Amino acid sequence: MGGPNLEIFKFGMYIMFPIAWMYYFGTNLENRFSVPDFWPKPENTHRIPFEKEEIQGELERLRLKRLERRARRLEKEGIVASNSS
Repeated sequence: MGGPNLEIFKFGMYIMFPIAWMYYFGTNLENRFSVPDFWPKPENTHRIPFEKEEIQGELERLRLKRLERRARRLEKEGIVASNSS
């Protein structure tokens, strides 16, 4: 059919293709596949409170947020309930 030279060429391709593929995608990853500003900056992420005052402040903030959402929901339901009557 093709002879020994063809078999040597095919074997070389079978060996070199995965190596070339890994070399192309494995080198210079930081510049080739990076997305600028993908990860948030430390000042934009959540900061876990460790001190007692910080924990109390955070709990108070969450409580006020929950009460505000509840008030908006009740107001909306009150408007919907009065319209359906």
